[in-house]
Amino acid sequence: MKKHIELDHFVNTHDRPFLVIGRDFTVVSVNKAYEKAFHVKREDLEGKKCHEILHRLDRPCFEAGEECPYAQCYMTEQPCSCLHTHYDQEGRPRWVRINLYPLRGDDGSLYVGEMMEEIAARDDADLESDERPVGNSKVFLRTIEQLEQAAHSDAPVLLIGETGTGKELAANFIHRFSERSQHPFIALDCTVVTESLFESEVFGHERGAFTGSAGTKEGLFEVADRGTLFIDEIGEATLNMQAKLLRVLELGEFRRVGGNKTLAANARIVCATNRLLWEQVKSGHFREDLYYRIACFCIRIPSLRERLEDIPILAEEILKRIAYKTGRAYRLAEDAIHYLSGYNYPGNIRELRNILQVAVAHSVNSPGGLITGDKIRQYLRMRNEFETPSMEGEVYQGTEECGMGSGSCPPDAFEQTSQPLDTTKPRIEQPGDDSISLKGVEAKHIADLLRLYKGNRRQVAEVMGVSERTLYRKLKRYNLSDIR
Repeated sequence: MKKHIELDHFVNTHDRPFLVIGRDFTVVSVNKAYEKAFHVKREDLEGKKCHEILHRLDRPCFEAGEECPYAQCYMTEQPCSCLHTHYDQEGRPRWVRINLYPLRGDDGSLYVGEMMEEIAARDDADLESDERPVGNSKVFLRTIEQLEQAAHSDAPVLLIGETGTGKELAANFIHRFSERSQHPFIALDCTVVTESLFESEVFGHERGAFTGSAGTKEGLFEVADRGTLFIDEIGEATLNMQAKLLRVLELGEFRRVGGNKTLAANARIVCATNRLLWEQVKSGHFREDLYYRIACFCIRIPSLRERLEDIPILAEEILKRIAYKTGRAYRLAEDAIHYLSGYNYPGNIRELRNILQVAVAHSVNSPGGLITGDKIRQYLRMRNEFETPSMEGEVYQGTEECGMGSGSCPPDAFEQTSQPLDTTKPRIEQPGDDSISLKGVEAKHIADLLRLYKGNRRQVAEVMGVSERTLYRKLKRYNLSDIR
């Protein structure tokens, strides 16, 4: 009893969540900070296995193929640290960095003390938010930790990643965990703003500045004042647009088009690109001074093929959102998860969302909303045959993060590296002989989408990832123009 009292006193000297675990993975003691942070009572945890209460596993993490820092700490008797996903009393995932320390009892017994630092601690409302990143993989947790570090600074951030990886969601995450979260988050997409309209869109214009300007308009910098301005695909900006951006980023001052008054705005800048910006600097297509101005924090957003273990939880989250919109719940069969986990995802999370939307359209009459593997296979066969996007081009695919600090990213951090696919993963079958022709599968697929979206061609084209013009050609080819 005396030893237990002394142990409780020891763990409660820590102001962060702290617990002590015995050699057989049994939780020995929990401090008050842990109880408060994870909404649990000490008596509900002590005496239970750590992997049961923290990870919802019936066996130790290392036996389930996961990293087990406890085993490492026991074996080496040295402190160690890692990222993990823990679960609170309500079963909700919490991202944490855990620091472990070997502890010796008076009788020489070895224990492990675990101190937790929650990554991007969220309140109950945010835990249920639709606009939150999802994942448990190591590369995902490392990225989340870097995003939170960037959020605590006011320095410019450059997000680097392939199309469809969720760079805008990452930028929004930085904003929500920054001191600017109560002010606007404004997005500017450089791929859709022409050079002739750039100044008016970004800096605003005065009445009569040009033909059709009937009134005064605030620019995006003004609207984002005290908040965050997200500049997406900055690598697409022309040199003229870059020069105008550089001036306002350096001085925080600008003039509206047609105006003489100098205005000021205090907006935090987060940029994103799917290009190798340093290569563009060397080729003269991107200004070096602007590059160093925006690349204070450099964070790479991993591709989906780097975090295939997140497919089940990502798919579950996407299906929840589809259910919210359609009013019907859907779930994946084991073989469907098998096929999803073996695909390469050139379109990343955006493509996973499209696959599931198509699978839902084909499963509207499925008992219990069950999505079977054949629905996934049909889509992937069509994708391989008709709509496979090219993986060639100037896309950043490096495997290491850029330096996280107040200085700029080193140029050699942007050298492209190869990304060999993991051949141990199950692969999707290539198109071949089948009792149903690919054209027949595609025609049925389009017909199902037309019925699901009540004949809305624009929505069907968006789900399929094709232009409306391409869709209309397919409708004519398959005699589907009358479906509503």
